Amino acid sequence: MKKRSSYNVMLAMFIALILVQTTVPIIGNIPFGPLSITIIPITVIVSAILMGPKFGGIVGFSWGFITFIRAYWWPTSPLAAIVLVNPIISIVPRMLIGIIIGFLYLKLKDKYKSKILLPVMGILGSLVNTIIFLSLIYVFYRNQSFQLYHIDNSSMLPFLLGVAGTNGLIEMLVSGLVVPLIVRPLQKIIK
Repeated sequence: MKKRSSYNVMLAMFIALILVQTTVPIIGNIPFGPLSITIIPITVIVSAILMGPKFGGIVGFSWGFITFIRAYWWPTSPLAAIVLVNPIISIVPRMLIGIIIGFLYLKLKDKYKSKILLPVMGILGSLVNTIIFLSLIYVFYRNQSFQLYHIDNSSMLPFLLGVAGTNGLIEMLVSGLVVPLIVRPLQKIIK
């Protein structure tokens, strides 16, 4: 019972953090030259590692749902108002981060040292988000590439691969570095 109530408290804190990260400029997306590095997946990854796939999925769903609502209410860009109103794009990749990383961590935590596993989970969580998010944009909007990005349809895939290779790579590196720095102390506190 005590563990369940502490998980509920942590869940509420993670969802509150997601709410702040998605609504306060520069807290969830850090400008990096011409790029904007999304660090919100780190929150989902940390929740999945600490609380498992169910709670990680709920935190990821929360991020996606807030993104979906925000696309109607207060879109972060003209692109968000077009793409993120699709709940499959705004919710599914974010929820899958928590579920996939939660299951992988449970499966691998006894086989690998946390020194290796935590950075790998950070990198994989960010990779899951990038690959699924950009793939869904391609699947649903490849015929609207001019409307979205002012490029012809044949340039959509190379464009999205370029986004994955710039933003995605930096986000993976940041997640791989930051996730262990957050998870290790929290694991000591929780035990």
